[in-house]
Amino acid sequence: MDIKRILVPVDFSEHSSYALEVAAQLAKQYGAELLVLHMLGLSESAYDMDETSGMAEARYYMKIAKKRFNEFLDKDYLKGISVDQMVQNYKIFSELNQVAEEQEIDLIVMGSHGTSVMGGFFVGSNTEKVIRSAEVPVLVIKKQTPNFGIRQVVFACDFNLENEGAYLKATKLFHRLGVKVHLLYVNLPNTQFKSTMEIEEKMANFLFMVHDGKPVLDETPVCVCDHTIEMGIYRYCKKVNADLLAIPTHGRQGISHFFRQSLAEDIANHIDLPVMTFRI
Repeated sequence: MDIKRILVPVDFSEHSSYALEVAAQLAKQYGAELLVLHMLGLSESAYDMDETSGMAEARYYMKIAKKRFNEFLDKDYLKGISVDQMVQNYKIFSELNQVAEEQEIDLIVMGSHGTSVMGGFFVGSNTEKVIRSAEVPVLVIKKQTPNFGIRQVVFACDFNLENEGAYLKATKLFHRLGVKVHLLYVNLPNTQFKSTMEIEEKMANFLFMVHDGKPVLDETPVCVCDHTIEMGIYRYCKKVNADLLAIPTHGRQGISHFFRQSLAEDIANHIDLPVMTFRI
């Protein structure tokens, strides 16, 4: 998998600008094009009314959005990058997946406040909706990162075989980018607890199956013990100085499938590491 076209959904907020800046850096690093999309979200009734009311209002908001686009995209870091812009009246975030398919998008980059309970751990509700529907990887950015680079990645999962597709997509992408991948399993002190031997066997079986029995030389699975999955991931990412956390997600449940337990808001506010999700 190569990164050739990047979709950046924006609402012209500060966090959207964070995502755009990171997307621009990726575009420069890998020679990619950007497609920046704004969703109007107008009701169908606006289009069903006559010209003097609903349609006039819809066209007014479309003009406003296009004007804001010109201001939003007036950034020095976008110079030299091929940038297309799109304003559509999408209302539900699952429609972004259709855009990604039609536009041959390889990666979606979104900004997020990351403190929403609905998101479960890292992301706000709108970003969570995109993750649930997107077939392509989604990169979530929480803060301004002017020197974004991916050198160390933690890929965290439970090493069940259902993660095979997400794992293979993630490792293929990261190896192409020359990134070091850390495979992580978090062992919990409850009914999910496993002995060291059980975990090592599970990891080994997973890698054996997904690699057709071939040796894996550059990926060493690691197990950490902690009270929650989130805290175990957080501490290990800090330990290896990770630039990015990658996780598999189910479409229906999004990130909440993997992160079954919630972090307190004060902890979540300190987790500002970029997150990339891969659909199972």
